[in-house]
Amino acid sequence: MNRQLLEHYVKLTAFLGQVLGPDYEVALHDLTDKSQSLIAIANSHISGRQVGAPLTNMALKMLMDREYEQADYRLNYRGETEDGRTLRSSTLFIKHGGRIVGMLCINFDHSKYLSISESILQLCHPNAFVETNFQLDEARITHRAPDDEGAERIQASLDALAEDAVAKALAEAQGQPLAVHDRLALVRRLEADGIFLVKGAVGRVAGLIGVSQATLYRDLKVVRR
Repeated sequence: MNRQLLEHYVKLTAFLGQVLGPDYEVALHDLTDKSQSLIAIANSHISGRQVGAPLTNMALKMLMDREYEQADYRLNYRGETEDGRTLRSSTLFIKHGGRIVGMLCINFDHSKYLSISESILQLCHPNAFVETNFQLDEARITHRAPDDEGAERIQASLDALAEDAVAKALAEAQGQPLAVHDRLALVRRLEADGIFLVKGAVGRVAGLIGVSQATLYRDLKVVRR
């Protein structure tokens, strides 16, 4: 039934991609398998993703926080592509019978518009004046992610997703987690971020931090307890 429901959104994905134009990426996720949740995408040149890509770090965090129980969507939060471009992102929670089954995400690449506006201003004013007086008004971006969540990192593969999550957690831990309590702190952070909702993530993370899968499963059991 979930797949039948999402089939309607597959058509909507293609439609929105055509209507909104090439600067808007429209991505549809089926939450049945979070390691390859992307089932339809329009204007994929923006992020470089293809069908079969995993959920993003932000989408996983939304699931862990059960944000969908209190809202139907999140608007205008910051996203980042693997090549470093900033996007303005929004997500619609697709629900059936009160349960979330999918996400429809729209990512707007406004980089060229910012560049054009800056170029126009610099025709009239020196660079220093533009840099000082014309800055992005972030107060107008609603439903921003809390600062500790950072931006949505749009990854094209499970390996990239796991590597990014581990790198972020290690940076916050200020070093390679060698002691047991440090490793548990790392696993606790990754669990809170929802990385282990993704099938296959345990194996990827275990390899990245240099422990066996059995050890990581034991750590997860301790953290979840």
